[in-house]
Amino acid sequence: MWLGFRGKIAVAIFAVSAAALLLAATLLAFSLSDQTYRRIEQSLISEARLVADMMATDERDIAPEAIETEADRIGRTLPARVTFIAADGTVVGDSMVKPSDLTSLENHAARPEVLEAKARGVGVSRRYSQTIQTDMLYVAVPVNHPRLTVVRLALPLTEVQQQVAAVRDMTLIALAAAMVGALALAWLASALLGRRLRVVADAARQYASGDLSRRLRDYEPDELGTVARVLDDTVHELARRAVELAEDRARMDAILFGMVEGVIVVNDRGRVQLVNRAAQEMLGLESEGVGGHYLEAVRHPGVAALLTEALAGREPARLDLSPARTPGRHLVARAAPVSAPSATGAVLVLHDITDLRRADQVRRDFVANVSHELRTPLTAIRGYVEALADDAPNPEDRARFLEVIARHAARMERLVKDLLRLAALDARQELVERAPCPVHGLLAGTVSDLATMIEARHQTVDISVDPSVATIRTDAAKLQDALRNLVENAVNYSPEGRRIRLDARPSDGRVEITVSDEGPGLPEADLERVFERFYRVDKARSRESGGTGLGLSIVKHLVSLLGGRVWTANRPEGGAVFTISLPRD
Repeated sequence: MWLGFRGKIAVAIFAVSAAALLLAATLLAFSLSDQTYRRIEQSLISEARLVADMMATDERDIAPEAIETEADRIGRTLPARVTFIAADGTVVGDSMVKPSDLTSLENHAARPEVLEAKARGVGVSRRYSQTIQTDMLYVAVPVNHPRLTVVRLALPLTEVQQQVAAVRDMTLIALAAAMVGALALAWLASALLGRRLRVVADAARQYASGDLSRRLRDYEPDELGTVARVLDDTVHELARRAVELAEDRARMDAILFGMVEGVIVVNDRGRVQLVNRAAQEMLGLESEGVGGHYLEAVRHPGVAALLTEALAGREPARLDLSPARTPGRHLVARAAPVSAPSATGAVLVLHDITDLRRADQVRRDFVANVSHELRTPLTAIRGYVEALADDAPNPEDRARFLEVIARHAARMERLVKDLLRLAALDARQELVERAPCPVHGLLAGTVSDLATMIEARHQTVDISVDPSVATIRTDAAKLQDALRNLVENAVNYSPEGRRIRLDARPSDGRVEITVSDEGPGLPEADLERVFERFYRVDKARSRESGGTGLGLSIVKHLVSLLGGRVWTANRPEGGAVFTISLPRD
């Protein structure tokens, strides 16, 4: 049977109390029994001496019958058997034996109590009496009488045992009452102690659950109070340190996970201890990799070699890599050993230089494209200028040469103008002035600006505006510039006599404006690149139309500046469709 602490304490206290009471009762019983026997012995001795004194006062030589009569008389007065013994050991009087039977009694000269009485003055013996067939307590004392030598008193031990039994019964009753009292006191003491322990246990469970709001108050000046005080102080000190460690860890995690650089921390056994979000994205790692070996988590030979050298205590050189899990990303990895009194290991730091590489590539492409775009008109201008300078052409050729020079100069001017505007958009230098704008009027104005080009190609432009988006709040000038580029692009790439559509409709709380044509459409591979600078699907045709290759890039920047986005797709029935999505307000 399982006992709680309170039950165990109660059982222990009761067991100790019961053992003490049993020992005390046993000692008391033996002591009282012995004292009772001694008291009875002393009483018999006193009575025997009294009888001896009574007989000694009568020194007459009386007849044996008178002695027997005296024995009977004294025996009726005392609760004991009275025996008178002569010098030769003959029994001359006995209160429990008839006079006629005295001669049949054995000689008592050799009785232990008689011999002891003659030798020491008092004799005491306990033995079985053959005369009355019971255990007896004998007490003998010498007497000064002509016919008597020893007076002996005998008391049946049954009477003594009855007195001792009565004492024992009272002792057992007292022991039982004491046991009940001990049990009650043990239960009360265990209840008081258990209540204090329960308070400490409840506080410990509360602390274990993480609730440190309540403090123990059982600070009594004893061992349990000391335990409670030490536990309380220790837990709250640990809680304070845990809070400090949690705050430090939170700050460290915030720093590490907010860094754009990837960080991987490895302990001295090669186990990954920390991987921040940037490192997971750069190397395509799983969060479950924490705790595993870096060779299993990283799975890149170059990075693994860096960590191996760092764990060996060396500082390896930087490594440029492109992870297979994240194609198109360029990284620089550096590793360093960590040596501290409490921990050793290595730290790997990853720098993402993808944007730098891309920016460098864009810069090189930009320079090459600008150089190419400027070289063509400059070469033409230079050739025609030399032709004008070397020869004296006729008026028709002279006018044609000047017209070509003016056309290429205008093309260079448009290129420079687009470059300057694109640079301003990149730098966010153009301000957005939002105001309510009628969508139909904006689309119609765009078509009106390009009416000459549209009529020259015998094309038709249809405008459709959903009534729910008749007016939006935006920068009309910038939105019209973007739409002008898209409509001009559609006019240039659609065959003559075809139809172009401009539509405005609501979509998920926004406004979508689409420009669709019936031209050849765009190759699927070029759909994501048409908004890049100087990117042309049909380079020859773009140059013939006078385009700079920057129009769609300017459209993307303008729409982004207005808080929207632009994308393109091919129509199922043929042709391309450009979509601008803008917020309504």
